[in-house]
Amino acid sequence: MIDLDTSKSTRSGKSGERPSQENGIQKHRYDASTHRCRVFWLHLRSPRKELSKITMPIAFNEPLSFLQRITEYMEHVYLIHRASRQVQPLERMQSVAAFAVSAVASQWERTGKPFNPLLGETYELVREDLGFRFISEQVSHHPPISAFYSEGLNQDFVFHGSIYPKLKFWGKSVEAEPRGTITLELLKHNEAYTWTNPTCCVHNVIIGKLWIEQYGVVEILNHSKKKLFIIYGKWTECLWGTDPASYESFKKQEKRGDHLRKARLDDGPEKADSDVAVDVADDIPVAQETVQVIPGSKLLWRINSRPPNSAQMYNFTSFTVSLNELDSGMEKTLPPTDCRLRPDIRGMENGNMDLASQEKERLEEKQREARRERAKEETEWQTRWFYPGDNPYTGTPDWLYAGDYFERNFSDCPDIY
Repeated sequence: MIDLDTSKSTRSGKSGERPSQENGIQKHRYDASTHRCRVFWLHLRSPRKELSKITMPIAFNEPLSFLQRITEYMEHVYLIHRASRQVQPLERMQSVAAFAVSAVASQWERTGKPFNPLLGETYELVREDLGFRFISEQVSHHPPISAFYSEGLNQDFVFHGSIYPKLKFWGKSVEAEPRGTITLELLKHNEAYTWTNPTCCVHNVIIGKLWIEQYGVVEILNHSKKKLFIIYGKWTECLWGTDPASYESFKKQEKRGDHLRKARLDDGPEKADSDVAVDVADDIPVAQETVQVIPGSKLLWRINSRPPNSAQMYNFTSFTVSLNELDSGMEKTLPPTDCRLRPDIRGMENGNMDLASQEKERLEEKQREARRERAKEETEWQTRWFYPGDNPYTGTPDWLYAGDYFERNFSDCPDIY
């Protein structure tokens, strides 16, 4: 677990405050500006409307690109390092499962929409303290596809995938289905795990309090047909594991308790005949304060505490806050396509919403003009760091890392900003 001491926080807005390494990782900031407003989605009245081609007002955004949102997978990278060290394959499977769930934990109460990446946009993160480096690229605009690749600095893992976020508007909610396969390779054990992300839904975008939920099946492939271990918990809090016999016994006792509670409720007063259904906001589910732990269970993962002022910073975690920092000297090592250099996101983070909105419109028009020029010249967009291919384990279409990014030859990078 990484203990982030917010009492030593510093802002990254002042250049030259602290020395930077290859990616400015010696210290990381723990706060960010926030300037948000709530507006009605009046122009989205058609249910099941596809949102990927709609330009959204900047007030719906948080000051991060979707490429940076993907990077939040790495907040709990210690789970991968732990899996690499574990001798037993069942224990490794537990750690990988915990890592897959931990990736969505940072989205709790995050109702802001990340900026859509521009075609050719990139993001890198090197964290020597956490033992990994990460690179992502927007490889397609329609449909929007983001490809990423990460590796352990001690050559213990490779983590890669491509994500196509399918967005739909359902009247009162917005649903994001992150299509694409995620692959984790534990190099020491010659093992590979694949899974898909759950669907994310933001409720009450018209009226009521915004709240977020994750649902769907996250299947981490394992070729054993025997129940060996049961994992349970909450994606917003923690995961525990226990043997199947203890879990089944607990569920039976819990089921008997539910029958008793239901019997008491059935003896209560009946619902009044005058009650009628009305179209109101979706109720926020009542969450338990803690997960009820089955005796003998083993803790697999627990969410990191958020900064005290997280609610004023788009509900960012401490890891998330550090993603957009740009220290003195970093621009010399980054490619010109990196998210940190994107003027609309930087303007929003600095609190200049008018500038951010103007820059967002300018960048989108520049992207459209570049697309028209390619159509006129009958040329195709060439990706820089990834190429289309088949996933080596599932055989499904994927985007694979071409290599050489960290050689830092950025002379042929496109001008997208």
